[in-house]
Amino acid sequence: MSSHKAQTDPGSGDTVRRKSVPAPERLRIIACGAIAREIIAVLAANAMNHVELTCLPAILHNHPDRIPAEVEREIAEARAAGIGRIFIAYADCGTGGILDNVCEAHGVERIAGPHCYSFFTGNAAFAADADTNITAFFLTDFLARQFDAFVTRPLGLDRHPELRDAYFGNYDKLVYLAQTDDAELDRRAEAAARFLGLAYERRRTGYGDLTDAIASLR
Repeated sequence: MSSHKAQTDPGSGDTVRRKSVPAPERLRIIACGAIAREIIAVLAANAMNHVELTCLPAILHNHPDRIPAEVEREIAEARAAGIGRIFIAYADCGTGGILDNVCEAHGVERIAGPHCYSFFTGNAAFAADADTNITAFFLTDFLARQFDAFVTRPLGLDRHPELRDAYFGNYDKLVYLAQTDDAELDRRAEAAARFLGLAYERRRTGYGDLTDAIASLR
């Protein structure tokens, strides 16, 4: 049964009945920690106060085989907490379709795309440039900020810089996909390109397809 609130119109003395608007259903987003800032910004811009955000460690990107099990564990915890709506803010991210199997098994959706470079660019635009992107090494705002923690040290380049060409010899450029305009991140991204011996290119993407994917959950 619909509920109503009675309110008196001060101009006429008549009572006006207005239908109350039900609160949105509680929703939990299970996300990669590497895109936490961007999701929070989209949630704030759309006043999506009914959404809870849970982030898994961004370093899982260095171990994509672990992502599906970690996401499945978070889905189980959300269900146990009585949360009916769940959205997965991961692309495939190197799981080879296994993350999709987890999502299908639990009846949840994830953001479309093979990886965040694609959905930040816009999946359609990224696919259209597949031939030129194949020799590009990509950074996002997060990776520009955390380049040493997620690239230099895990690959051992701080200890063995001679390995650089073994890892990056097939790339010809570093492409910084900038979500924001930040001079310090620009500087860091360009320094990363020099460190890797690659040409530098900056593309301002904003949040790309992430914005519509999150905003559609209202």
